[in-house]
Amino acid sequence: MGQSGDPAPGVIVDPITLAVIRGALEEITNEMDYVFERMAFSPVISDGWDRAGGIYDPVTGEVYAQGPRGLPTFVGVMQFATKAVIDRITDVQPDDIFLTNDPYLGGTHLMDVKMIRPFFYRGELFAYLSNTGHWSDIGGRTPGGFSPKATDIYQEGLRLPPVRIFAGGKLDQQILDIILVNTRVARERLGDIRAQATALRVGDRRLTELLDRYGREVVQAAIRELAARTEAAVRERIREIPGGVYRFTDHMDSDGIVERPLRLHLDLTVEGGAIHFDFSASDPPCRGPLNSVLATTVSACCVAMKHLFPEIPLNYGFFRPFRFTVPSSTFLNAQEPRPVAGCAAEVSQRVIDVVFGALGQAIPGQVPAAAFSTVSNVAIGGDDPLHGPYVAYSFIGGGYGGSSVSDGLNNGCSTISLARTQAVEVFEQHYPLLVREYSLRQDSAGAGRHRGGLGVVFEIELRRGDAVLASLLGDRGRFAPFGAAGGRPGTNSRYTFTLDGRPYVPPHLSKDEGVVFAAGDRLRMETPGGGGFGPPEERDPERVARDVCLGYITVAAAREDYGVVLDDEGQVDAAATATLRAGRRER
Repeated sequence: MGQSGDPAPGVIVDPITLAVIRGALEEITNEMDYVFERMAFSPVISDGWDRAGGIYDPVTGEVYAQGPRGLPTFVGVMQFATKAVIDRITDVQPDDIFLTNDPYLGGTHLMDVKMIRPFFYRGELFAYLSNTGHWSDIGGRTPGGFSPKATDIYQEGLRLPPVRIFAGGKLDQQILDIILVNTRVARERLGDIRAQATALRVGDRRLTELLDRYGREVVQAAIRELAARTEAAVRERIREIPGGVYRFTDHMDSDGIVERPLRLHLDLTVEGGAIHFDFSASDPPCRGPLNSVLATTVSACCVAMKHLFPEIPLNYGFFRPFRFTVPSSTFLNAQEPRPVAGCAAEVSQRVIDVVFGALGQAIPGQVPAAAFSTVSNVAIGGDDPLHGPYVAYSFIGGGYGGSSVSDGLNNGCSTISLARTQAVEVFEQHYPLLVREYSLRQDSAGAGRHRGGLGVVFEIELRRGDAVLASLLGDRGRFAPFGAAGGRPGTNSRYTFTLDGRPYVPPHLSKDEGVVFAAGDRLRMETPGGGGFGPPEERDPERVARDVCLGYITVAAAREDYGVVLDDEGQVDAAATATLRAGRRER
């Protein structure tokens, strides 16, 4: 795709100026994120950081810059959303802001709402400033929007094509009214809208300052040079991967409706300095909300590659070496009106897993084992006797996969984002909920020379009033995170309700909705640990003993999984360990 506003011939940007402009562009997006985060009413944005902002090309929608604090998955998705505005709205004016959450026009799920603002410099369109924030409620059949029983998009909430919510800086009251009457927590939505728009105005001011300092032509030339260098760097790294076709398959537990796994299959072709991602052999579209839209699937592949090339800057040059085949005959390219609530939070993480699995065959020492790959989306809606209606939404972390150089990260964020679990104090302050336990999950990590990271236990209790568990949409209840290079898989997820003192396990293990809560009822969520890397018998026995001392694994797991025998004081019994490991090698 071509770029707009080509710089004048002969414009050359020196290395120092290039570095300064790159840093300035990233800092502009960082400040946009920070302002949005500080002003937002939703705790999932203000404390969970479920948001991102960027600068995009005015013709193609391709990304110029996104800051390191923004969610990685949105950098690809917002290119599609920005292009949707470009294609559908031609009469853009200064101080206009457009809003959309349509998944099929370059979105994720309906709760991720995009705002797109044209940026004019001295009367001429230069770029678009775009951001995304996760609104905790957008209407639909369940509070929070994560309905695992939804069978079409209309049940998931209010869907908005690109609309002009600000015209010349003035908020359109009629569009605002449509949004507010379709959400359960209107005051919160209004606060988020104002925060999101203000962040874009800050970006407008800062980008104007940058162009005032260096001039339009120099900044354009720098953007093009940065993209060219990024593309060259990505292609150079790809050429280090042996050419060939690599295949990998993984699964989602179910779609929440039909008790049958969903198969993701990737044929990954490395040829020269390019990679082709082909998902043609994946399962067809499903009835429930575990379909993914094209923008999310493509973005997840690119996020996977960014995990492997972390030092390379993120701009439109990063995407140029990649091609995608994602037919609409698969559940990874959902068409209207398929439900898609689980696409960004769950399916995208499994896309990253299969990319890692395929590349692990090509460059086995450079790709980690699978991460926990489910954020266990939980939303509870109700009426607090003290503070009125609320929608509480939260997600939690888990273990990363072990690698050739280290153990996996304990309680990491999802692989598609930098968002974090809301602080317990913030969660309890906003909602009538008590966090009974938030701890690392013992024995959850996949065993290996470098073990996986540990998952977590997150248990909440309703303190007062009545509520409905609007949704629990998780995964990895049946298919554990895989190990690599002889490492063992991590644990499965596990979700248990305690209702009126009696345990209840969801029929789909990781998905449910409409569970009526009363004061004192609980939900306990246990997330997976990451897969292990390398044979467990090669792990240093002293490191195994340390894991036992820290409570990461039990004495029984040390013996069973690693072949390490500990005495009554927790010290390694070297002779017994050597004998046990030797016996296993002989088998």
